[in-house]
Amino acid sequence: MKDINHNLDSPFKLLISFNKLLTYYENLALSEDEFIAAKAKRVLKTATAFPILRDGFSDISILKEREKEIGIILQDSFSPVLTKNEIKTASVPFHNLIFNSSERFKSIIKDAGDDFELKMKNMPEDDRYIIACTIILSFCYGFNLSFKQPFYYEIPDAKGVIKFYIILYNADFIEIIPTKKAPKITQNDVDELLDNFENIELWKEKFPKDSYIFKGFVISNIFNVTDDQAISNIKTALIGEDKRQNEGFMDDFHQIFQSLLGLKNLKVGFSIYNEEDDRFERVYGTKMNSFLLNNLESNTCSGALCSVSYHTLLNDKKFYSVSDVDKYYELSKGKVPQYKTLKAQNIKSAILAPIANENGLMGILEIVSEEPKVLNSINANKLNDVMPFIVTAVERFKNEEKNLIEAVIQRECTSIHPSVQWRFEKEARNFIKDQLNGKKPSFNKIAFENIYPLYGQIDIKGSSEARNFATSKDLTIQLNGIKSILEKALQLENLPIYEQFLFQINSYLDNLEVHFQVDSEQQISDFIKQDIDPVLNHLVAINALKEDVQQYFDSIDDKMEVLYHHRKEYDDTIAIINKEMATLLDIKQVEAQAMYPHYFERFKTDGVEHNMYIGESITKENSFNPIYLYNLRLWQLQVMIEMENAFYLMQSKFPVKLDVASMILVFNQPLSISFRMDEKQFDVDGTYNARYEIVKKRVDKAHIKGTTERVTQKGKISIVYSQKQDEIEYLRYIKFLQFKKYLDDDVEIVELQDLQAVTGLKAIRVSVLYHTENNNKDFYTYDDLIKELKT
Repeated sequence: MKDINHNLDSPFKLLISFNKLLTYYENLALSEDEFIAAKAKRVLKTATAFPILRDGFSDISILKEREKEIGIILQDSFSPVLTKNEIKTASVPFHNLIFNSSERFKSIIKDAGDDFELKMKNMPEDDRYIIACTIILSFCYGFNLSFKQPFYYEIPDAKGVIKFYIILYNADFIEIIPTKKAPKITQNDVDELLDNFENIELWKEKFPKDSYIFKGFVISNIFNVTDDQAISNIKTALIGEDKRQNEGFMDDFHQIFQSLLGLKNLKVGFSIYNEEDDRFERVYGTKMNSFLLNNLESNTCSGALCSVSYHTLLNDKKFYSVSDVDKYYELSKGKVPQYKTLKAQNIKSAILAPIANENGLMGILEIVSEEPKVLNSINANKLNDVMPFIVTAVERFKNEEKNLIEAVIQRECTSIHPSVQWRFEKEARNFIKDQLNGKKPSFNKIAFENIYPLYGQIDIKGSSEARNFATSKDLTIQLNGIKSILEKALQLENLPIYEQFLFQINSYLDNLEVHFQVDSEQQISDFIKQDIDPVLNHLVAINALKEDVQQYFDSIDDKMEVLYHHRKEYDDTIAIINKEMATLLDIKQVEAQAMYPHYFERFKTDGVEHNMYIGESITKENSFNPIYLYNLRLWQLQVMIEMENAFYLMQSKFPVKLDVASMILVFNQPLSISFRMDEKQFDVDGTYNARYEIVKKRVDKAHIKGTTERVTQKGKISIVYSQKQDEIEYLRYIKFLQFKKYLDDDVEIVELQDLQAVTGLKAIRVSVLYHTENNNKDFYTYDDLIKELKT
């Protein structure tokens, strides 16, 4: 024996009863219509012999024992005339117990398969108790609380296609009776419940378990709403950001369209239309596919479509269907693009639907099947109801893509540092507010006052000389190669022009050996391009010279159009140095920002330089203290030493051996900076503050007073300053870092030659101590390190 209340957590104690239906028949028995009265009396007579059918029962076995009598009682509710058309059940709510149903319902369940378990799709287990409580409030107390959308079933048909059925309940035949355990519900109780939907304990307090008797049954009228639900599901699937990144998104999408079109083996693809290039492009996302493009990333529209489909989709913006791909492939002899592409993917029928708005085509929705004729121009019309949602989703996708592109450009090209992002957002909000209020919007000046600057650079020593040397070697090799070919050509064809070219080549080679001029590279490149290349193109036709000329052309870089070997090694070295130094600085910056927020920017030139600004106006909180400035200065000095160490540890891997020199510029007074909209960067404000920028640009080339020695030297950190208090401060830091074996003991203080409009600069110079590997206790001076690395 099984009780329907077993393991049921509910305010209801369930009793299956036909009392209210039989009461209805008692009224019909008094009808003047003899046929109706006689039928009603027959039903009542059947029930009279079994009082339990009125009184109610929870033992499921009674349903089997009294199956015949229950069938007679429910005969009018389940008309034999309509049983193969209506989808109807008699059941117990909050329970998957159906004890009577129409033939149509039985047929639907049978087609679903033996392993199918009928279950309401949107009846959350956690909400069942509260739903029962709202029913009590309505039946017993007259409080009608709208709780849920209609419930529905998802049932597969014989082909495995999911169908959607909405359930509408007829509750005419139920009684809800409070027991002694049921507290009286007042308006105050209802008001409290209205604000506490999630508080299940409160609901259980007001409606204790088994405190009400549910007596009766419900009749469910069920309707096939597959088309409407599929459209709703398409809309739901397309709402929300990053849906197409979800693993199951496209699987769900295939299933939804299968339901809409009633076809099991359907697949859905998309291709985006690039109007500027007249191309179809792939949509990126998990399991996203394009059947028009197949394995291509993009293709011209004319390369993907024939002229008819092109005109239909792009100009008329109408559906284009192919009911039998193989048939049309044969008729076109495999020359029509879309048939060729679809056949290669074993697609037998397809519908191509233009995704277009008033501005034009945005993309193509591709629905395909491996069965012929199941997709055609007739069922293509079913897409009319879903296309508006597809269009809206693609519009949003295009806008999101545009915003993402702008964000990437901003981040990679015109980055706004997080420390000052709040100020830009504030001005942007004001700009939008003015625009919406009909005012002429303007983006106000963004400036920060009373902030302290910090500047540092790790500069590649002799970079210009190194590049000139690499260029000179490349040009020498290239000219000697040309010279060799022309000398052989002169022996084959005694033409004076060859002698003249050889004379000019020898002159260039002599000049390169003696002194590399600034314009030498351009002069020689022009000479080769204008005079030599036409001659070589002539000489390649001479068999005796063909191999030599071809070998020469093979040595020329396709992009640079010159011999690009030593210059490439130099350029690669600069790129590696800049990348490694910038990456290390960026990683260390994360730590510094965590200590105290400040503005930071860095630039890659021949080396890496960085600016930092710290102060109250940037952090916008009343929290700035000079201790944070001092901490940042010490951090900067330590990081510059770490960058020096990192550089020399990897120097042996560089294609060209280069050295670096590090410098820090100390500026004692606070200054103001503002964002220059035209250059998309911050710059100092005011004439006095401009002095700081002048020093930054020129100081690394400055000489020690009375000498020709540069202030910056390899193996040393140079700290440039002008105030005595800065000297005292940094000597403290140096002493601390000497104790930590970061710096050597050879501290020197030097005066700098006057710069334009800047006088009185000094510099502290001290050698860096290097180590050969992480956590190595052996430290070296620069000279010792170079010897160690060589060994």
